Amino acid sequence: MITQHTQPAQHALPARPAALLAMSGGLDAELFAPDQRRRLDELVSLLAEEVVSDLSAVPTSVAAQVEILVTGWGAPRIDAEALERMPRLRAIVHTAGTVASFVGQAVWEREDITVCSAAQANAVPVAEYTLAQILLAGKRSLARSADYRRARGREGAWTATGETGNYGAVVGLIGASRTGRLTAERLQPFDLEVLMCDPFAGADEIAALGARKVELEEIFRAGDVVSLHAPDVPSTRGMITREHFALMQDGSTFINTARPALVDEGALREELVSGRISAVLDVHDDLAADDPLWDVPTVELTPHIAGSQGNELHRMAENTLEELVRLTRGELPRHALDRSRLDITA
Repeated sequence: MITQHTQPAQHALPARPAALLAMSGGLDAELFAPDQRRRLDELVSLLAEEVVSDLSAVPTSVAAQVEILVTGWGAPRIDAEALERMPRLRAIVHTAGTVASFVGQAVWEREDITVCSAAQANAVPVAEYTLAQILLAGKRSLARSADYRRARGREGAWTATGETGNYGAVVGLIGASRTGRLTAERLQPFDLEVLMCDPFAGADEIAALGARKVELEEIFRAGDVVSLHAPDVPSTRGMITREHFALMQDGSTFINTARPALVDEGALREELVSGRISAVLDVHDDLAADDPLWDVPTVELTPHIAGSQGNELHRMAENTLEELVRLTRGELPRHALDRSRLDITA
């Protein structure tokens, strides 16, 4: 979880600062609805109408004027060389989630450059997707659908047991990240017991989200549904092991909307192929055409759709516009990244 700064920005920008859009070609049209684009043009003075995908190709005279970079998916690397060409740069406003892939160490060494992201806005659809999948998992929808299809509706289709349903079911959330917190909040109206583990969140903080703080092993041992929301950082890679999956109850469901690198995918595959547990995997390494997971009826594979899609991109654009307003007022953005927590923030 990123700690938000509260002190005012030290380096106020002019009322309409010079800016560039640095992202994949055409992405700006998908992000900004027409009215949002008009507001963007009112807030900043764009030095180029087209997006920039290579900062080294920007003329030196133009780069020297840049005060704000509005970045997005496919943003070019911002390293020491890029900063040298942009001496007036004071803010990087990212329209998506993580900035790890393009913000270089040289940026973090510059206290006069503010970096913010729309990760909070992007977490909203992920939490919505997760909520839907948790409630479906409580109904054992994957297993029941598979058996119903096999039986063609005839007698012998899967029958509900005492473990089926969402009344009093246990949901385990791994990670008090933005998505983990939003998911916990959205689960509060339901008759569920919510467990959460995160080494950086206290019991009272987690209780305020409607959950109970437990250790990771208890999440897997007690959860009817286990949902992963930890960040992809060096300390979390491979954190979910074979031993954790072995603790899961028969018929329980594992949900991953985080990153595949956090999980021992070989161990997970073995459990899923056996049919002992179910899974909803929105993130996964590229699966070979003959990967057995394609044919496991109790595994739902979605192509990374939990995050912002289609009109949901406008929510991230709205977040960006709000941050630009704050910057031009001399205020720190609401979602400025905390340099002291980069090692635990994706």
